[in-house]
Amino acid sequence: MEQTLTLLVLDLVGCFVFALSGGLMAVRKELDIFGVVVLACVTGLGGGILRDMAIGATPVAALSDWRYLVVPMTAGLLTFYFHPALGRLGPMINVFDALGLGLFVIAGAVKALDFGLSPLAAAVMGLATGVGGGVIRDVLAGQVPIILRRSVFYAIPAFAGAAIVAFGLFLTLPQPLVMATAFVVCAGWRLLAMWRHWEAPLPRGSASV
Repeated sequence: MEQTLTLLVLDLVGCFVFALSGGLMAVRKELDIFGVVVLACVTGLGGGILRDMAIGATPVAALSDWRYLVVPMTAGLLTFYFHPALGRLGPMINVFDALGLGLFVIAGAVKALDFGLSPLAAAVMGLATGVGGGVIRDVLAGQVPIILRRSVFYAIPAFAGAAIVAFGLFLTLPQPLVMATAFVVCAGWRLLAMWRHWEAPLPRGSASV
């Protein structure tokens, strides 16, 4: 399915915001300009690349459309040169990051369905699209991926949104309604979890085994 102009623009906006978060982490890790740009790019593009490789959509969109490379590279350079100002916008970036997550899981699930995957597999691909870049970013930065530490913030709402899209479209429910519902559930859940400081249960007792 060809991307509409609106979806492409929103996809690139989400990529830009995710790349900003990767660039800011690189700055906090005191990486040089190359490291900042690389971390920004893998954060913005990693999830989509993983999805496209998994479903056989080659060449992957990140390499076949020059805009998908320019956008995160630009975000990385902006972060490197203006990180003090961007750092002060942390709360606002978190809001846009949540909106980008909602969009990415929708795009990932829809593309997976277009390639003939089952609704459950498409939901998993939507999840991978939304969180894959963040996982790669955290691993490269030398820390436990945030989806394993803050699953209520990321993994659970991302999978919920992707599942709504995958099963809703599979059941031929109205596409605008399905996508809007998935977006509100995913982005709204994540924003609410951040606001309320929700945490998933942790093991009780000593960590010794």
